[in-house]
Amino acid sequence: MSVPSFLNSIVTWLRAGYPEGVPDVDYLPLFALLASELTDDQVTAIADELASSAELQSAKAIHAAIAEVIHTKPSDADVNRVRSRLAGGGWPLAKPAHLFAPHLTEPDS
Repeated sequence: MSVPSFLNSIVTWLRAGYPEGVPDVDYLPLFALLASELTDDQVTAIADELASSAELQSAKAIHAAIAEVIHTKPSDADVNRVRSRLAGGGWPLAKPAHLFAPHLTEPDS
């Protein structure tokens, strides 16, 4: 499955933040964090991309986390742990508008 380039950038950051793979315990806070910034379709596309290269057990955990994030809010501690991990891989904590809303243009300077 081909994902848009800005979603591919997110997948790249996720892989940089978790070079050995995302632990199952981090999927729920990870997808909750992503869902706070992206549309459901975008989060699902990222999950599908991660699942396509994961072992079967991890792929099942990814899909379970996507389903669960709709009904369960992860703890702030879990979200902060994931946010910290992603920051180490270059995750833009400042939420640049051009990343999360690619249809917007940058303001003129």
